[in-house]
Amino acid sequence: MHTDWKEELASFRQLVQKMKSYEEALGVMYWDLRTGAPRRAVEGRSAVIGMLSGEMFKLQTSPEMGRALQRLSAEDVQQQLEQVDRKMVEECKKEYERSTKIPQDRYEEFVVLTSQAESVWEDAKEASDFAMFLPYLEKIIAYTKEFIERWGYEGHPYNALLDQYEPGMTTGQLDKVFGELRSRTVPLLQKIASSPHQPDSSFLKRSYDKEEQRKFSHYILEQMGYDFAAGRLDESVHPFATGLNPGDVRITTSFRPDDISFSLFSTIHEGGHALYEQNLSQDLMGTVLCTGTSMGIHESQSRFWENKVGRSRPFWRRYFKELQQAFPGAFDQVQPDDFYRAINVVQPSLIRIEADELTYNLHVMIRYELEKALFGGELQAAELPEAWNAKYEEYLGVKANRDAEGVLQDVHWAGGAFGYFPSYSLGNMYAAQIYHAIQQSLPDFEGLIERGELHPIKDWLSERIYRFGKLLTPAEVIQHVTGEPLNPQYLADYLEAKYKDIYRID
Repeated sequence: MHTDWKEELASFRQLVQKMKSYEEALGVMYWDLRTGAPRRAVEGRSAVIGMLSGEMFKLQTSPEMGRALQRLSAEDVQQQLEQVDRKMVEECKKEYERSTKIPQDRYEEFVVLTSQAESVWEDAKEASDFAMFLPYLEKIIAYTKEFIERWGYEGHPYNALLDQYEPGMTTGQLDKVFGELRSRTVPLLQKIASSPHQPDSSFLKRSYDKEEQRKFSHYILEQMGYDFAAGRLDESVHPFATGLNPGDVRITTSFRPDDISFSLFSTIHEGGHALYEQNLSQDLMGTVLCTGTSMGIHESQSRFWENKVGRSRPFWRRYFKELQQAFPGAFDQVQPDDFYRAINVVQPSLIRIEADELTYNLHVMIRYELEKALFGGELQAAELPEAWNAKYEEYLGVKANRDAEGVLQDVHWAGGAFGYFPSYSLGNMYAAQIYHAIQQSLPDFEGLIERGELHPIKDWLSERIYRFGKLLTPAEVIQHVTGEPLNPQYLADYLEAKYKDIYRID
């Protein structure tokens, strides 16, 4: 019997390693589709992605996997497994139980559909034509509803989707934390709008050489501790990061000739994701635990680096001279504090990825409410543009005149990533809570930033978050790092302190 479970464990590890190999191959293909594949390659590449995804699905749901999980889940075996193997069994069992409820042909069809839909979305966004994308979106929603029913759920159907990105999260919890955050965000937004001390940000909208933007982005990533021997920076329509393994973590950004801030903060944001993936423990290599524990915790790192570091006053006291040197003449009449205030301007806007820290969460709440209504049966896909515009007027006082600025602005629905959007705001909440904890642990936190000593910050985060991968749940991570569960008040306190200072509000 002793040999039996050890042999089963060896077989299980081999299956997982093979799955990870397929996953890495698929990751490279997805990255290529978004960064440089010719337009005519899309259909063929989507078919290949569907086939390889199907092969990985077979491994996840194979009789061999089922037998291994059954044997390794036995109480007597669990007690003898190492922590990594025990957690791997737990993760794979959860995925096995979900996946075996979906017929393989339906899964492959869904993967092909979403691969094609992402390219159709790009065309539809460029043409600002929601009708072009609608048939694909309706099919994606139909598949997702079918999968939800097969998986089963407690409470709201949307809970089944939330659990994929933030294990354990529910609509009840989100309604509560979003409600608390909204109750403090809206009054602050009103005070900011009436403040006579509005920062000047006009100098951000000048002509900035694309190649110089690329070089400066590269420089800032190096300063953060991003390892270019284990990654690369490319360009895509929608910035993203993809972690194939800790030795290959790629990021993209998007350059705008008339806006220096967009590529800069997109790069820092994606760099935060990449630091997480590059600093996973080597002990997790080749396992299903070799990735971030959840999208919310992942977003906490991208938002931490983008906002708590990159948009901070100490950061620009250190790096403003380099920015001036990179773009001669553009900032001659600008002081570091002017730049700091400009990049933190609060202005209700249409585009989520361009939103300021304060209004950003309102963008996420809108998408959450629309998704919740879609899967609760209260909203149809064809009604999305009208519902979208109504919520933007209600929450932010703005209205899109074009689909590209409204319902078509994000790629997530084309990829079937329903349930993902709340991760962004959860990430903001986690980031603020972690920010409070790191200031207690590193009293010279702002001094480190002002001296350009960012590596101790990366090391602190690596020791407490990155190295664990999926060994810890999101709830365990935030408890481990901060000593308490998720608390949205840290984000509200941070936003109030920051923006009352910038807008000189009493």
